[in-house]
Amino acid sequence: MKIPTNQLIDQLLQATEKSSAAVRAFSQLDSRTLNFRMHPDSWSMLECIEHLNLYGDFYLPEMEKQLLKAKRTEMVHDFKPGLIGNYFANLMKVNNGKMKKMQSPKDKNPSNSKLSITSIDRFLKQQELLKSLLMEGRNCDLMKIKTGISLTKLIRLQLGDTFRFFVYHIERHVYQAEQVLQSYKREYQTVVSPVLSETNE
Repeated sequence: MKIPTNQLIDQLLQATEKSSAAVRAFSQLDSRTLNFRMHPDSWSMLECIEHLNLYGDFYLPEMEKQLLKAKRTEMVHDFKPGLIGNYFANLMKVNNGKMKKMQSPKDKNPSNSKLSITSIDRFLKQQELLKSLLMEGRNCDLMKIKTGISLTKLIRLQLGDTFRFFVYHIERHVYQAEQVLQSYKREYQTVVSPVLSETNE
């Protein structure tokens, strides 16, 4: 698979803006909603967002560092995913509302953390930095620039694959947070509906 670099960047910017808009809407919700869990071992909406912040703390500085060292070019090449990078990126994707289950590393697991709306603020700031890095990538060879990954120092990915992995990972957990919100609404409605019906009688 080959894709023009500008087309890839446009797609990732569009996905980033969509995720930002969704999380921006979350900021209008109350603390009870944001901290609701579907069951004791699942994540709340804020925990989904904080998980993304923890990844951003590693990947955003890493991508920025490698971009700063990279040479700019007027000739923008097509981007071809690497074997490992493409695997990681596709692993993150949500397909028809389904996600492959994975266990988060302990240092990226925010379960049972005391969180507030500041997690959303931090996420939105990270998204602004991500957008600026994506735009910087337009004039770079996304196959030549390599970045480290959080799992191991033994693997380095093409920047284009790191961009894809990072953006798809964000989409994955924003979708997860949206599912938690839908579950909250269903549970809340089942609690209040009988009360409303009695009031209307």
